[in-house]
Amino acid sequence: QVQLVESGGGLVQAGGSLRLSCAASGRTISRYAMGWFRQAPGKEREFVAANSWSASSTYYADSVKGRFTISRDRAKDTVSLQMNSLKPEDTAVYYCAADSRVYLPTSPSASGMNWGKGTLVTVSS
Repeated sequence: QVQLVESGGGLVQAGGSLRLSCAASGRTISRYAMGWFRQAPGKEREFVAANSWSASSTYYADSVKGRFTISRDRAKDTVSLQMNSLKPEDTAVYYCAADSRVYLPTSPSASGMNWGKGTLVTVSS
């Protein structure tokens, strides 16, 4: 299975931007559908963005649509989440996920999901 490591989290002021990266090891992510999820303190893990294995399809949660962009760098075997116009409600631990079974991974409970350990994003007001 593929192992995933997220990076790029940190503290940013509202309205600012961050770019999260997810690096793969063990296996390439080129044939995995990829997703980003987040979990705020005291809340359930929720879907943020997904990208099909071919990168031909993307899907975003309504809460981030127009502000976040998921993308792949096949040369580096990474997937990124560009986050713009950040809001305090975006504060959460962000997780990268890979799934070889579904076209667009949008469910945090999908049984075939491989997860990274997360990176913390804190947006101050």
